[in-house]
Amino acid sequence: MHKLLSLLLLSSTLLILCNANQPQTYLHTLLKSTRSQSFSLSDSLQPQNHQFPVFVAPQDGLMEADKITQLPGQPDGIDFDQYAGYVTVDPLAGRALFYYFVESPTNSSTKPLLLWLNGGPGCSSLGFGAMEELGPFRVNSDGKTLFRNNYAWNNVANVIFLESPAGVGFSYSNTTADYNNTGDTSTANDAYAFLLNWLERFPQYKTRDLYITGESYAGHYVPQLANTILLGNNITNQETVINLKGVAIGNALIDDTSMGPGFYDHVWTHALISDETHTAIFKSCDFANDTASDQCYTELEKSFEELGNIDINNIYAPICLKSVLNNGTNGSVNAFDPCSDTYVQYYLNTPQVQAALHVNPTSWDFCKGFQNWTDWQSNVLPTIENLMANGLRNASMPYSGDIDANVPVTSTRYAINSLKLPIETSWRPWYFENEVGGYAVGYKGLALVTVRGAGHLVPSYQPQRALVMITSFLEGMLPPSS
Repeated sequence: MHKLLSLLLLSSTLLILCNANQPQTYLHTLLKSTRSQSFSLSDSLQPQNHQFPVFVAPQDGLMEADKITQLPGQPDGIDFDQYAGYVTVDPLAGRALFYYFVESPTNSSTKPLLLWLNGGPGCSSLGFGAMEELGPFRVNSDGKTLFRNNYAWNNVANVIFLESPAGVGFSYSNTTADYNNTGDTSTANDAYAFLLNWLERFPQYKTRDLYITGESYAGHYVPQLANTILLGNNITNQETVINLKGVAIGNALIDDTSMGPGFYDHVWTHALISDETHTAIFKSCDFANDTASDQCYTELEKSFEELGNIDINNIYAPICLKSVLNNGTNGSVNAFDPCSDTYVQYYLNTPQVQAALHVNPTSWDFCKGFQNWTDWQSNVLPTIENLMANGLRNASMPYSGDIDANVPVTSTRYAINSLKLPIETSWRPWYFENEVGGYAVGYKGLALVTVRGAGHLVPSYQPQRALVMITSFLEGMLPPSS
Protein backbone atom coordinates (compact mmCIF):
# COMPACT_ATOMS: atom_id res chain seq x y z
CA MET A 1 0.00 0.00 0.00
CA HIS A 2 1.23 3.50 -0.85
CA LYS A 3 1.02 6.49 1.45
CA LEU A 4 -2.09 8.24 0.15
CA LEU A 5 -1.32 11.86 0.97
CA SER A 6 2.15 11.49 -0.53
CA LEU A 7 0.67 10.32 -3.81
CA LEU A 8 -2.06 12.92 -3.79
CA LEU A 9 0.39 15.74 -3.27
CA LEU A 10 2.97 14.40 -5.69
CA SER A 11 0.30 14.53 -8.39
CA SER A 12 -0.90 17.97 -7.34
CA THR A 13 2.63 19.35 -7.32
CA LEU A 14 2.99 18.46 -11.01
CA LEU A 15 -0.10 20.57 -11.73
CA ILE A 16 1.03 23.39 -9.46
CA LEU A 17 4.46 23.72 -11.02
CA CYS A 18 2.89 24.43 -14.42
CA ASN A 19 1.74 27.95 -13.72
CA ALA A 20 0.51 28.65 -10.21
CA ASN A 21 1.91 30.99 -7.59
CA GLN A 22 4.70 29.71 -5.44
CA PRO A 23 3.07 29.35 -1.98
CA GLN A 24 1.17 26.25 -3.00
CA THR A 25 4.22 24.70 -4.68
CA TYR A 26 6.16 24.62 -1.44
CA LEU A 27 3.20 23.63 0.73
CA HIS A 28 2.27 20.62 -1.36
CA THR A 29 5.87 19.54 -1.97
CA LEU A 30 6.59 19.59 1.75
CA LEU A 31 3.39 17.75 2.57
CA LYS A 32 4.48 15.05 0.15
CA SER A 33 7.98 14.75 1.59
CA THR A 34 7.03 14.78 5.25
CA ARG A 35 4.48 12.00 4.86
CA SER A 36 7.28 9.72 3.67
CA GLN A 37 9.24 10.32 6.89
CA SER A 38 8.58 9.27 10.44
CA PHE A 39 8.87 12.54 12.33
CA SER A 40 5.92 14.60 13.49
CA LEU A 41 4.72 16.59 16.43
CA SER A 42 1.57 14.53 16.04
CA ASP A 43 -1.19 16.01 18.15
CA SER A 44 1.03 17.47 20.88
CA LEU A 45 -0.02 20.87 22.09
CA GLN A 46 3.32 22.59 22.46
CA PRO A 47 6.50 22.64 20.43
CA GLN A 48 9.46 21.19 22.29
CA ASN A 49 12.77 22.71 23.41
CA HIS A 50 11.50 26.10 24.53
CA GLN A 51 14.13 28.37 26.01
CA PHE A 52 12.55 30.64 28.62
CA PRO A 53 13.15 33.38 29.35
CA VAL A 54 14.09 34.58 25.84
CA PHE A 55 17.15 36.79 25.54
CA VAL A 56 16.16 40.37 24.71
CA ALA A 57 18.90 42.66 23.43
CA PRO A 58 19.04 46.44 23.97
CA GLN A 59 17.11 48.18 21.19
CA ASP A 60 17.91 51.82 21.91
CA GLY A 61 17.81 54.00 18.79
CA LEU A 62 16.92 51.15 16.43
CA MET A 63 13.32 52.22 15.86
CA GLU A 64 14.48 55.57 14.53
CA ALA A 65 17.13 53.90 12.40
CA ASP A 66 14.52 51.58 10.87
CA LYS A 67 12.19 54.36 9.77
CA ILE A 68 11.69 54.44 6.00
CA THR A 69 12.03 57.88 4.51
CA GLN A 70 10.38 56.89 1.25
CA LEU A 71 10.06 53.76 -0.82
CA PRO A 72 11.22 54.19 -4.42
CA GLY A 73 8.27 54.80 -6.71
CA GLN A 74 5.72 55.23 -3.95
CA PRO A 75 2.75 57.49 -4.77
CA ASP A 76 2.44 61.00 -3.37
CA GLY A 77 0.52 61.84 -0.25
CA ILE A 78 1.53 58.92 1.98
CA ASP A 79 0.01 59.64 5.39
CA PHE A 80 1.46 56.89 7.59
CA ASP A 81 4.86 55.94 8.99
CA GLN A 82 6.63 52.81 7.79
CA TYR A 83 9.65 50.96 9.14
CA ALA A 84 11.84 48.06 8.06
CA GLY A 85 14.90 46.25 9.30
CA TYR A 86 16.37 43.24 11.03
CA VAL A 87 15.68 41.88 14.51
CA THR A 88 18.28 39.44 15.84
CA VAL A 89 16.63 36.37 17.37
CA ASP A 90 19.80 34.39 18.11
CA PRO A 91 23.00 36.42 18.58
CA LEU A 92 25.23 33.33 18.85
CA ALA A 93 24.08 31.91 15.53
CA GLY A 94 23.78 35.35 13.94
CA ARG A 95 20.17 34.67 13.05
CA ALA A 96 18.02 37.68 12.20
CA LEU A 97 14.48 38.10 10.87
CA PHE A 98 13.41 40.91 8.55
CA TYR A 99 10.23 42.87 9.17
CA TYR A 100 8.25 45.58 7.39
CA PHE A 101 5.93 47.61 9.64
CA VAL A 102 3.24 50.06 8.62
CA GLU A 103 1.32 52.18 11.09
CA SER A 104 -2.27 53.20 10.58
CA PRO A 105 -2.91 56.55 8.87
CA THR A 106 -5.45 57.49 11.56
CA ASN A 107 -5.39 56.98 15.32
CA SER A 108 -2.41 54.65 15.20
CA SER A 109 -1.84 55.17 18.92
CA THR A 110 -5.15 53.53 19.79
CA LYS A 111 -5.37 50.80 17.15
CA PRO A 112 -4.24 47.21 17.76
CA LEU A 113 -1.07 45.56 16.54
CA LEU A 114 -1.45 42.86 13.88
CA LEU A 115 1.28 40.42 12.89
CA TRP A 116 0.98 38.84 9.41
CA LEU A 117 2.70 35.57 8.48
CA ASN A 118 2.68 33.96 5.05
CA GLY A 119 3.05 30.20 4.89
CA GLY A 120 4.80 28.03 2.34
CA PRO A 121 6.47 26.89 4.50
CA GLY A 122 9.23 29.23 3.49
CA CYS A 123 7.38 31.99 1.62
CA SER A 124 7.70 35.72 2.10
CA SER A 125 5.24 37.86 4.02
CA LEU A 126 6.80 40.92 2.37
CA GLY A 127 6.45 39.72 -1.23
CA PHE A 128 3.03 38.15 -0.88
CA GLY A 129 1.32 39.64 2.16
CA ALA A 130 2.62 43.21 1.92
CA MET A 131 3.04 43.63 -1.83
CA GLU A 132 0.23 41.49 -3.28
CA GLU A 133 -2.40 41.18 -0.55
CA LEU A 134 -3.11 43.40 2.46
CA GLY A 135 -0.23 45.87 2.47
CA PRO A 136 -0.58 49.59 1.67
CA PHE A 137 1.07 49.31 -1.77
CA ARG A 138 1.12 47.06 -4.79
CA VAL A 139 3.68 47.07 -7.59
CA ASN A 140 2.87 48.36 -11.06
CA SER A 141 3.70 46.33 -14.15
CA ASP A 142 6.85 48.38 -14.74
CA GLY A 143 8.40 46.83 -11.62
CA LYS A 144 9.54 50.29 -10.51
CA THR A 145 6.54 52.16 -9.16
CA LEU A 146 3.86 51.49 -6.56
CA PHE A 147 0.15 52.20 -6.36
CA ARG A 148 -1.99 52.56 -3.27
CA ASN A 149 -4.13 49.77 -1.88
CA ASN A 150 -7.09 51.66 -0.47
CA TYR A 151 -8.26 48.52 1.32
CA ALA A 152 -5.02 47.80 3.16
CA TRP A 153 -5.36 46.36 6.63
CA ASN A 154 -3.39 49.21 8.16
CA ASN A 155 -6.63 51.15 7.82
CA VAL A 156 -7.77 49.30 10.95
CA ALA A 157 -4.53 48.13 12.63
CA ASN A 158 -0.80 48.70 12.82
CA VAL A 159 0.61 45.82 10.75
CA ILE A 160 3.91 43.91 10.96
CA PHE A 161 4.90 41.71 8.03
CA LEU A 162 7.51 39.17 9.20
CA GLU A 163 9.70 37.14 6.84
CA SER A 164 10.03 33.87 8.73
CA PRO A 165 11.84 31.54 9.29
CA ALA A 166 15.47 32.55 8.66
CA GLY A 167 16.36 32.01 5.03
CA VAL A 168 13.06 33.40 3.77
CA GLY A 169 13.28 36.65 1.80
CA PHE A 170 15.68 39.03 3.52
CA SER A 171 15.84 37.03 6.77
CA TYR A 172 19.11 35.17 7.28
CA SER A 173 21.44 33.24 9.55
CA ASN A 174 25.21 33.38 9.69
CA THR A 175 25.09 29.70 10.67
CA THR A 176 24.21 27.86 7.49
CA ALA A 177 23.32 24.71 9.46
CA ASP A 178 20.24 26.60 10.68
CA TYR A 179 18.68 26.17 7.24
CA ASN A 180 18.78 22.37 7.67
CA ASN A 181 17.35 22.47 11.17
CA THR A 182 14.15 24.40 10.62
CA GLY A 183 10.68 23.20 11.48
CA ASP A 184 7.50 24.09 13.31
CA THR A 185 9.21 24.35 16.71
CA SER A 186 12.13 26.57 15.73
CA THR A 187 9.85 28.80 13.64
CA ALA A 188 7.55 29.43 16.60
CA ASN A 189 10.47 30.01 18.96
CA ASP A 190 12.17 32.49 16.63
CA ALA A 191 8.93 34.38 15.95
CA TYR A 192 8.39 34.67 19.70
CA ALA A 193 11.93 35.98 20.19
CA PHE A 194 11.31 38.43 17.35
CA LEU A 195 8.19 39.80 19.04
CA LEU A 196 9.85 40.28 22.42
CA ASN A 197 12.78 42.14 20.88
CA TRP A 198 10.57 44.12 18.49
CA LEU A 199 8.43 45.31 21.40
CA GLU A 200 11.59 46.58 23.09
CA ARG A 201 12.40 48.46 19.89
CA PHE A 202 8.83 49.83 19.74
CA PRO A 203 7.98 50.10 23.46
CA GLN A 204 4.83 52.13 22.79
CA TYR A 205 3.24 48.88 21.56
CA LYS A 206 4.12 46.76 24.60
CA THR A 207 0.64 46.91 26.10
CA ARG A 208 -1.25 47.08 22.82
CA ASP A 209 -3.71 44.34 21.86
CA LEU A 210 -1.99 41.85 19.52
CA TYR A 211 -3.64 39.74 16.83
CA ILE A 212 -1.72 37.15 14.81
CA THR A 213 -2.89 36.45 11.26
CA GLY A 214 -1.69 34.53 8.25
CA GLU A 215 -2.61 32.03 5.57
CA SER A 216 -1.88 28.59 4.14
CA TYR A 217 0.94 26.90 6.12
CA ALA A 218 0.55 29.74 8.61
CA GLY A 219 -2.26 27.48 9.81
CA HIS A 220 0.71 25.96 11.66
CA TYR A 221 2.72 29.13 12.30
CA VAL A 222 -0.06 31.23 13.80
CA PRO A 223 -1.57 28.86 16.39
CA GLN A 224 1.86 27.55 17.37
CA LEU A 225 3.22 31.07 17.91
CA ALA A 226 0.09 31.99 19.88
CA ASN A 227 0.56 28.93 22.07
CA THR A 228 4.23 29.83 22.60
CA ILE A 229 3.19 33.34 23.67
CA LEU A 230 0.75 31.91 26.21
CA LEU A 231 3.50 29.67 27.60
CA GLY A 232 5.94 32.57 27.73
CA ASN A 233 3.43 34.83 29.46
CA ASN A 234 3.28 32.30 32.31
CA ILE A 235 7.02 32.41 32.93
CA THR A 236 7.45 34.48 36.07
CA ASN A 237 10.81 36.04 35.11
CA GLN A 238 9.73 36.94 31.55
CA GLU A 239 9.71 40.75 31.61
CA THR A 240 7.29 41.34 28.71
CA VAL A 241 3.79 39.89 28.80
CA ILE A 242 2.34 40.00 25.29
CA ASN A 243 -1.29 41.11 25.19
CA LEU A 244 -2.48 38.43 22.77
CA LYS A 245 -6.18 38.69 21.87
CA GLY A 246 -6.77 36.26 19.02
CA VAL A 247 -5.69 34.63 15.77
CA ALA A 248 -7.08 34.50 12.23
CA ILE A 249 -5.89 31.98 9.64
CA GLY A 250 -6.87 32.01 5.98
CA ASN A 251 -7.26 28.92 3.78
CA ALA A 252 -5.11 27.29 6.40
CA LEU A 253 -3.58 23.85 6.61
CA ILE A 254 -4.68 22.67 10.06
CA ASP A 255 -5.33 18.95 9.64
CA ASP A 256 -3.56 16.72 7.13
CA THR A 257 -6.28 14.06 7.02
CA SER A 258 -8.93 16.53 5.86
CA MET A 259 -6.88 17.64 2.85
CA GLY A 260 -7.67 14.75 0.50
CA PRO A 261 -11.44 14.53 1.01
CA GLY A 262 -11.74 18.31 1.07
CA PHE A 263 -9.76 18.75 -2.14
CA TYR A 264 -11.61 16.14 -4.16
CA ASP A 265 -15.05 17.16 -2.95
CA HIS A 266 -14.20 20.77 -3.78
CA VAL A 267 -12.97 20.19 -7.33
CA TRP A 268 -15.83 17.77 -8.04
CA THR A 269 -18.57 20.11 -6.82
CA HIS A 270 -17.03 22.87 -8.96
CA ALA A 271 -17.23 20.62 -12.05
CA LEU A 272 -13.47 20.28 -12.48
CA ILE A 273 -13.33 16.48 -12.42
CA SER A 274 -15.77 13.84 -13.61
CA ASP A 275 -18.36 11.98 -11.55
CA GLU A 276 -16.66 8.73 -12.39
CA THR A 277 -13.23 9.85 -11.17
CA HIS A 278 -14.63 11.35 -7.98
CA THR A 279 -16.49 8.12 -7.18
CA ALA A 280 -13.49 5.96 -8.00
CA ILE A 281 -11.15 8.01 -5.80
CA PHE A 282 -13.35 7.69 -2.73
CA LYS A 283 -13.84 3.98 -3.44
CA SER A 284 -10.16 3.09 -3.90
CA CYS A 285 -8.40 5.61 -1.60
CA ASP A 286 -8.48 5.27 2.19
CA PHE A 287 -8.12 8.87 3.35
CA ALA A 288 -8.88 8.05 6.99
CA ASN A 289 -5.89 5.70 7.28
CA ASP A 290 -3.66 7.50 4.76
CA THR A 291 -3.17 4.47 2.54
CA ALA A 292 -3.76 3.89 -1.16
CA SER A 293 -3.91 0.99 -3.58
CA ASP A 294 -2.42 0.99 -7.07
CA GLN A 295 -5.92 1.71 -8.36
CA CYS A 296 -6.09 4.79 -6.11
CA TYR A 297 -2.83 6.04 -7.61
CA THR A 298 -4.25 5.60 -11.10
CA GLU A 299 -7.39 7.56 -10.21
CA LEU A 300 -5.40 10.40 -8.61
CA GLU A 301 -3.33 10.77 -11.76
CA LYS A 302 -6.49 10.79 -13.86
CA SER A 303 -8.01 13.56 -11.73
CA PHE A 304 -5.13 15.90 -12.45
CA GLU A 305 -5.32 15.20 -16.14
CA GLU A 306 -8.99 16.18 -15.96
CA LEU A 307 -8.24 19.37 -14.03
CA GLY A 308 -6.04 20.70 -16.80
CA ASN A 309 -3.88 23.81 -16.77
CA ILE A 310 -5.51 25.95 -14.08
CA ASP A 311 -4.29 27.89 -11.06
CA ILE A 312 -5.58 25.99 -8.03
CA ASN A 313 -4.99 29.12 -5.93
CA ASN A 314 -8.08 30.48 -7.68
CA ILE A 315 -9.87 28.04 -9.95
CA TYR A 316 -11.61 30.81 -11.94
CA ALA A 317 -8.72 33.27 -12.25
CA PRO A 318 -6.65 33.84 -15.41
CA ILE A 319 -3.12 32.51 -15.32
CA CYS A 320 0.00 34.53 -16.11
CA LEU A 321 0.82 33.81 -19.74
CA LYS A 322 3.69 36.26 -20.19
CA SER A 323 5.95 37.00 -17.21
CA VAL A 324 7.57 40.24 -18.38
CA LEU A 325 7.67 43.84 -17.22
CA ASN A 326 5.85 46.45 -19.23
CA ASN A 327 5.30 50.18 -19.03
CA GLY A 328 1.55 50.10 -19.47
CA THR A 329 -1.13 51.67 -17.32
CA ASN A 330 -1.06 51.66 -13.55
CA GLY A 331 -2.52 48.67 -11.78
CA SER A 332 -5.86 48.52 -10.01
CA VAL A 333 -6.42 47.00 -6.60
CA ASN A 334 -9.83 45.83 -7.83
CA ALA A 335 -8.36 43.65 -10.58
CA PHE A 336 -5.56 41.37 -9.40
CA ASP A 337 -2.86 40.90 -12.04
CA PRO A 338 -1.84 37.21 -12.27
CA CYS A 339 1.68 38.31 -13.27
CA SER A 340 2.22 40.33 -10.09
CA ASP A 341 4.98 37.96 -8.93
CA THR A 342 7.17 39.21 -11.78
CA TYR A 343 6.69 42.86 -10.87
CA VAL A 344 7.26 42.31 -7.15
CA GLN A 345 10.39 40.22 -7.64
CA TYR A 346 11.96 42.86 -9.86
CA TYR A 347 11.02 45.66 -7.44
CA LEU A 348 12.43 43.98 -4.33
CA ASN A 349 15.70 43.17 -6.09
CA THR A 350 16.27 46.81 -7.04
CA PRO A 351 19.29 48.20 -5.12
CA GLN A 352 17.48 51.45 -4.30
CA VAL A 353 14.55 49.53 -2.82
CA GLN A 354 16.80 47.31 -0.73
CA ALA A 355 18.63 50.38 0.57
CA ALA A 356 15.31 52.01 1.51
CA LEU A 357 14.34 48.83 3.40
CA HIS A 358 17.66 48.85 5.30
CA VAL A 359 18.64 45.36 4.17
CA ASN A 360 21.90 43.80 3.13
CA PRO A 361 22.25 43.55 -0.67
CA THR A 362 20.46 40.28 -1.35
CA SER A 363 19.12 38.19 -4.17
CA TRP A 364 15.53 38.20 -2.94
CA ASP A 365 13.04 35.49 -3.89
CA PHE A 366 9.45 34.71 -2.90
CA CYS A 367 10.07 31.33 -1.30
CA LYS A 368 12.87 29.18 0.06
CA GLY A 369 12.48 25.44 -0.26
CA PHE A 370 13.48 23.80 3.03
CA GLN A 371 14.68 20.31 2.18
CA ASN A 372 14.78 19.11 5.78
CA TRP A 373 11.76 20.40 7.70
CA THR A 374 12.58 18.90 11.09
CA ASP A 375 9.16 18.67 12.77
CA TRP A 376 5.60 18.86 11.60
CA GLN A 377 2.36 18.99 13.57
CA SER A 378 0.02 16.89 11.43
CA ASN A 379 -3.07 18.09 13.31
CA VAL A 380 -3.07 21.65 14.68
CA LEU A 381 -6.63 21.39 16.03
CA PRO A 382 -5.47 20.46 19.57
CA THR A 383 -3.35 23.62 19.63
CA ILE A 384 -6.35 25.68 18.51
CA GLU A 385 -8.44 24.03 21.22
CA ASN A 386 -5.79 25.04 23.74
CA LEU A 387 -6.09 28.67 22.62
CA MET A 388 -9.84 28.46 23.02
CA ALA A 389 -9.46 26.97 26.50
CA ASN A 390 -7.27 29.91 27.51
CA GLY A 391 -10.18 32.24 26.96
CA LEU A 392 -8.92 34.49 24.19
CA ARG A 393 -11.72 36.84 23.17
CA ASN A 394 -11.27 35.89 19.53
CA ALA A 395 -9.56 32.55 20.02
CA SER A 396 -9.54 31.62 16.35
CA MET A 397 -11.15 32.66 13.11
CA PRO A 398 -10.42 30.32 10.23
CA TYR A 399 -11.47 32.08 7.03
CA SER A 400 -11.52 30.79 3.49
CA GLY A 401 -11.75 32.15 0.00
CA ASP A 402 -14.37 29.89 -1.51
CA ILE A 403 -12.75 29.35 -4.93
CA ASP A 404 -9.37 28.19 -3.62
CA ALA A 405 -8.55 24.55 -4.32
CA ASN A 406 -5.07 24.72 -2.78
CA VAL A 407 -6.41 24.43 0.79
CA PRO A 408 -10.13 24.50 0.04
CA VAL A 409 -12.92 25.57 2.37
CA THR A 410 -14.22 21.99 2.32
CA SER A 411 -11.02 20.79 4.02
CA THR A 412 -11.38 23.51 6.64
CA ARG A 413 -15.02 22.62 7.29
CA TYR A 414 -14.22 18.91 7.66
CA ALA A 415 -11.46 19.76 10.14
CA ILE A 416 -13.61 22.10 12.23
CA ASN A 417 -16.57 19.72 12.18
CA SER A 418 -14.37 17.07 13.77
CA LEU A 419 -14.22 19.23 16.91
CA LYS A 420 -18.01 18.94 17.37
CA LEU A 421 -18.26 22.44 18.84
CA PRO A 422 -21.61 23.91 19.94
CA ILE A 423 -23.01 26.40 17.41
CA GLU A 424 -23.75 29.83 18.86
CA THR A 425 -24.56 31.69 15.62
CA SER A 426 -26.08 29.62 12.83
CA TRP A 427 -24.68 29.67 9.30
CA ARG A 428 -25.73 32.88 7.57
CA PRO A 429 -24.66 35.20 4.76
CA TRP A 430 -22.75 38.38 5.50
CA TYR A 431 -22.92 41.53 3.39
CA PHE A 432 -20.86 44.32 1.92
CA GLU A 433 -22.49 47.09 -0.12
CA ASN A 434 -25.76 45.15 -0.35
CA GLU A 435 -24.08 42.06 -1.82
CA VAL A 436 -23.28 38.79 -0.13
CA GLY A 437 -19.63 39.02 0.87
CA GLY A 438 -19.49 35.46 2.12
CA TYR A 439 -20.90 33.24 4.83
CA ALA A 440 -20.23 32.84 8.54
CA VAL A 441 -20.96 30.49 11.40
CA GLY A 442 -20.08 31.08 15.04
CA TYR A 443 -19.07 28.21 17.30
CA LYS A 444 -18.22 28.34 20.98
CA GLY A 445 -14.74 29.86 20.97
CA LEU A 446 -14.27 29.84 17.21
CA ALA A 447 -15.78 31.33 14.04
CA LEU A 448 -15.60 30.22 10.41
CA VAL A 449 -15.96 32.91 7.74
CA THR A 450 -15.92 32.47 3.97
CA VAL A 451 -15.12 35.22 1.48
CA ARG A 452 -17.13 34.91 -1.71
CA GLY A 453 -15.14 35.05 -4.93
CA ALA A 454 -11.74 34.88 -3.24
CA GLY A 455 -8.91 32.46 -3.84
CA HIS A 456 -6.04 31.24 -1.67
CA LEU A 457 -4.67 34.76 -1.15
CA VAL A 458 -7.97 36.25 -0.02
CA PRO A 459 -7.04 39.98 0.05
CA SER A 460 -5.52 39.74 -3.44
CA TYR A 461 -8.80 38.76 -5.07
CA GLN A 462 -11.36 40.43 -2.78
CA PRO A 463 -9.61 43.32 -1.01
CA GLN A 464 -12.79 45.16 0.06
CA ARG A 465 -14.48 42.08 1.45
CA ALA A 466 -11.25 41.02 3.17
CA LEU A 467 -11.06 44.40 4.91
CA VAL A 468 -14.66 44.11 6.12
CA MET A 469 -13.91 40.61 7.41
CA ILE A 470 -10.77 41.57 9.36
CA THR A 471 -12.39 44.74 10.73
CA SER A 472 -15.22 42.67 12.18
CA PHE A 473 -12.75 40.18 13.62
CA LEU A 474 -10.83 42.94 15.41
CA GLU A 475 -14.10 44.17 16.84
CA GLY A 476 -14.91 40.71 18.15
CA MET A 477 -17.86 40.18 15.84
CA LEU A 478 -18.88 38.20 12.78
CA PRO A 479 -19.08 40.23 9.55
CA PRO A 480 -22.32 42.23 9.18
CA SER A 481 -25.54 40.29 8.56
CA SER A 482 -27.14 43.08 6.55
